[in-house]
Amino acid sequence: MVNTSLQLISFTCAVTGWVMAIAVTALPQWKVSAFIGSNILTSEIVWEGIWMNCIYQTTGHMQCKTYDSMLALPADIQAARALMCVAIFLGWLSCTVSCCGMKCTTCAGDDRQAKASIALTGGVLFILTGLCVLSAGHPFPVYSGALAS
Repeated sequence: MVNTSLQLISFTCAVTGWVMAIAVTALPQWKVSAFIGSNILTSEIVWEGIWMNCIYQTTGHMQCKTYDSMLALPADIQAARALMCVAIFLGWLSCTVSCCGMKCTTCAGDDRQAKASIALTGGVLFILTGLCVLSAGHPFPVYSGALAS
């Protein structure tokens, strides 16, 4: 019973991480830059993501623009796009495989050896998903601020 509840808790955490990876892929806040001019009224924040970039001004106006050409993007953004798409697919695959290998399901029948190997495969796929997400976010600095005088 303890193993079953531990599997359910682990599966819930892993699925939550996969859903968060999907959310992070869509958000434009991969790189945030702030610019404050000599007048405090002329400040703006630039958000750069892997799909679009947005400029937010202190007047409350926000303008987002998707990238025009996929081939004209820098290599780090192209790599991050590819890694995040692979991570989302691997997350879906690992959810499916892990669900089949859990003790509370009847997918593999009563064969404990088969269920354990299926669950192990799902866990390894979740680890690969996490590594893809971590390596996709690595080349991006989180925040860079600039002050103009």
